[in-house]
Amino acid sequence: MARTVWDSSVGKKTVMAVSGLIMLLYLVAHMIGNLKIYFGAGEFNHYAHWLRTVGEPFMHYEWTLWLVRVVLVVAVVAHATSAYQLSRRDIRARPSKYVHRKRGASYATRTMRWGGIILGLFVVWHLLDLTTGTVHSGGFQEGHPYQNVVDTFSTWYGNVVYIVAMLALGLHIRHGFWSAAQTLGAGSRTRDRALKTVADVLALLLTAGFIAVPVGVMTGVVS
Repeated sequence: MARTVWDSSVGKKTVMAVSGLIMLLYLVAHMIGNLKIYFGAGEFNHYAHWLRTVGEPFMHYEWTLWLVRVVLVVAVVAHATSAYQLSRRDIRARPSKYVHRKRGASYATRTMRWGGIILGLFVVWHLLDLTTGTVHSGGFQEGHPYQNVVDTFSTWYGNVVYIVAMLALGLHIRHGFWSAAQTLGAGSRTRDRALKTVADVLALLLTAGFIAVPVGVMTGVVS
């Protein structure tokens, strides 16, 4: 039964919707945590340490954090795989372009595809920058996330990469949230306007919230 569901287009769209909502919940929590940087190094570093001790003593050090990471990896892989397979299926079903196409729908589709690629590349860069320190500028300091963030956004390329990725994220959420709602059966003629408004607000808040961190460093508010 699971294989039958996965092989169907509806099944793949459902996997995309559910995995997307899981990642959206994480992004909301992640943005709120990021904004703690405005309360100073002590508050931000304490928050980063707390993430590794959540669930103690029942859970060992970092177990909860690794559990969240595993869930996110599964969600990302499921989301990307289903998106790619649906895209290939769509191309095979329609090898030639429509004579007339809806400009809005075409734009949204292109934005989602390229946005997904941009975000995938950004996640790799972000992990190498602030988790492993492999591409970090200024000398990565284990256990000092506040200083690491300031170092990253003290470079022009760190700001460009991050801001471009967050703009792509906003567009991805704007279209993706509404699409997920339609796939999961939440949409209707009476609710579509409200769902689109929620999608716009979520996209705006998350984009602004994430970009507020490099802006804080660039303006000297966070230093």
